[in-house]
Amino acid sequence: MNWLALRMLTGDRSKYLSLILSITFATLLMSQQVSIFMGIVTRSASQILDVRDAELWVMDNKVRYIDEAPYLPSNSLQRVRGVPGVEWAVRYHKSNMTARLPDGNFRNVIVLGVDDATLVGSPRRMVVGELNSLRLPNAVFIDKAGYEYMWPGEPFQIGREFHLNDRRVFLAGICKASAPFTTLPVMYTRFSEVERFLPSNRNLMNYILAKPLVGSDALEVCRAIEEQSGLMALTRDGFFWRTISYFMRSTGIPINFGITIALGFIVGAAVAGQTFYLFTLENLKQFGALKAMGVTNIRLIGMILLQASVVSGMGYGLGMGMTALFFTFTNRIAPMAGIHLTTIAATGVGLAVLMIILLTSLFSLRKVLFLEPAVVFRG
Repeated sequence: MNWLALRMLTGDRSKYLSLILSITFATLLMSQQVSIFMGIVTRSASQILDVRDAELWVMDNKVRYIDEAPYLPSNSLQRVRGVPGVEWAVRYHKSNMTARLPDGNFRNVIVLGVDDATLVGSPRRMVVGELNSLRLPNAVFIDKAGYEYMWPGEPFQIGREFHLNDRRVFLAGICKASAPFTTLPVMYTRFSEVERFLPSNRNLMNYILAKPLVGSDALEVCRAIEEQSGLMALTRDGFFWRTISYFMRSTGIPINFGITIALGFIVGAAVAGQTFYLFTLENLKQFGALKAMGVTNIRLIGMILLQASVVSGMGYGLGMGMTALFFTFTNRIAPMAGIHLTTIAATGVGLAVLMIILLTSLFSLRKVLFLEPAVVFRG
C-alpha cells in the first residue's frame, strides 16, 4: 500500500512539484526571517555575551538596556566589593566616541573601557596582536569587522595611529567581537585611557562587573548587592534578557518580522492545502476502488499521511538547504556577518511545516473517510 500511495503521489508530476515547492517556499521564508530576527535581537545584547569573565553586572537601578546606563559614583565600586558573597568587582565603561583617521575621515565607534589591572571584559579572541598589548599607553583594540569598515580593502596592520575624541591612540591589536546592534566598530581600551579621552567627566564608570564567591548563589548575591548599595545587580543572562525584552517591547522589529513569518506560514498552508486537496479529489476513484477491495479507513489515512510526510520532508529539506546557502553567501557582507541559521529556528520552522502538512491532510482526509466505494462505478 505504501508503494501504491507513492505512485499516486508522483503520478501527476506538476501537482507533485507544486506541493514540494509550496512547502519549500514556506520553509525558506520562515526560516530565513526567524534566523535574521534572532540574529538582530541577539546583537542588541552582544556586548553582554562577550564578557565571559564576570557573572554579575551592577548598574543604576533605572537601566532598561545596555546602551542606556548613566555613570555611577566612584564610591559605588567599594560598596559592591564590600558585599558578602562578592569575590571581586571591577570598573567597566561603555560609550560612543568619534574616531578621526589620518586622512580626515571620521567614524563613530563603540568604546569599551576595561579594568587596568585585570583586563576583565577585554576580548579573548585575537586576530592580530596579543592581549597584553592593551596595557601599553594609548593602546586600543578594534574588532575585525570594525577594522574592515575603517580601512576597507587594506591588510591587517597594527601600529596605525588615529585620534579618538581628539586624543592620539594607536592600534595595538585586532580582535574578534560579536557584531553590535548598530554595526559600529567596537574598540577596547583600558579604563585609565577612557579617563584621558573624556577628561571633563568626573565619573566614567557606568557598569561594575563582579563575580560571586565559589559556592555562592548568584541571585542571592545580586539581592545582597541591591540591598546594600541601592544599585541594580543582574546575572549575565538576566541582563541579556532584560536588554532583549526592551527591544522586543519598544521597537517594531517583532511586528515586522512576525508579519513576514505569518505570511510565509499562511501562503505555504494555502498553496499546499489547495494543491493537496485537488490532488485528493482527482484520486477519489482510486481511493474508492481501494475501499471497494476492503482497504480500511485506517490504512487510507496512513497512505495520505505518508504522501504528506514525503512532500513535507522534501520541501523542508530543500527550504533549509536554500536558507543555509543564503546565509553562507550573506555572511560575507558586513551588516549580515554572524547571522546564520540557528537550531531553534530550524526546529521551530520544522514544527510549523508539520502543522501545515497536518492541516492540509485534514482537508483531504475528510473527503476520503466519507467516500462511498460505489464512486468507482460512476461515470
